[in-house]
Amino acid sequence: MRGCWRQRKEEQSVKKYLAGLAVCLAAGWLAGCGDAEKKEIHNIKIGVTVYDQYDTFVSQLMERFNDYASSKEEQTGTAIGVDVYNAAGSQLNQNSQVEKMISDGCSVVCVNLVDRTEPASIIDLAEKHRVPVIFFNRELVEEDLERWDQLYYVGAKALESGIMEGELAAEAFRERPQTDKNGDGIIQYMILEGEAGHQDAVVRTEYAVSTIVEKGIEVEKLGYAIANWNRAQAQSKMTQMYGEYGDQIELVLANNDDMALGAIDALQAAGVARENWPVILGIDGTDAGLEAVRDGRMAGTVYNDKEGQAKAMLELAFQLSTEGTPGRLELEDGKYIRLPYAKIGPEEAGELMK
Repeated sequence: MRGCWRQRKEEQSVKKYLAGLAVCLAAGWLAGCGDAEKKEIHNIKIGVTVYDQYDTFVSQLMERFNDYASSKEEQTGTAIGVDVYNAAGSQLNQNSQVEKMISDGCSVVCVNLVDRTEPASIIDLAEKHRVPVIFFNRELVEEDLERWDQLYYVGAKALESGIMEGELAAEAFRERPQTDKNGDGIIQYMILEGEAGHQDAVVRTEYAVSTIVEKGIEVEKLGYAIANWNRAQAQSKMTQMYGEYGDQIELVLANNDDMALGAIDALQAAGVARENWPVILGIDGTDAGLEAVRDGRMAGTVYNDKEGQAKAMLELAFQLSTEGTPGRLELEDGKYIRLPYAKIGPEEAGELMK
């Protein structure tokens, strides 16, 4: 089984990034594949648990992960079983799922943590049974990752995405002075934050705003709302804030694309003319987010490399399952694989969608 479900740097640097990505996917840029082919292991089993299968970015990442698993089977002749579980926002559910995956004979477990501060049960269970764990996308506390030598993390640095979102905002206001609706030289903005107390959400918000200020632009916060990475919740929050502030809102900084799209849904439902929309920015570069940037509904997004993360996670899981070590994979501090973000405007969005 392939799992519980199957769903489907500025201009030149982004193009280089895209070209590099194509080469990486074609050539298997993470080393170690040749060595794995020499092993006499004919089948492996990888267990995966995600915090919420309905999270758009996570769903698309897992779709790529399954695709790479299929490709790896063809390359190596090793059957790769992938069992995917949905924790549905419950850390207790996720702990039980990891226990089941280990008892079912998974050679490695991949965990998209529900609560990044509560990995202890999973780590203790995995260490007891000597099953390596790859945490991904939702980064746990560094001290926890050091508790055992078979714990790894695949993802990106959240602060980079916040910095790039801030840069996109500053660029938009410098290139299009009309976005300063009241002409006061100050950006009146609102925040749609992903999750209360979540490191990535807090860091993305903090660095986006501080970067705008560092670029010499004065800002004023009008509103702030937690929307839990969710499009429908973001639409509801945006509806409330637009009802209060209306056209005073000149910028919407959303911690992910789904919440940016929720803000757009609210404006469309309210019948606001496109020329009166605030600048709306997201993070992740989901398929729907890229489409919105290409079409001009979003001013930009920050691409979170789901293809690179999925491939890195699959290659690491394969190496750990067949070799017992990361092999020749390049890991930061022996623990981390981090993929870079990229700023995306309409042109880059069109390229990525190809």
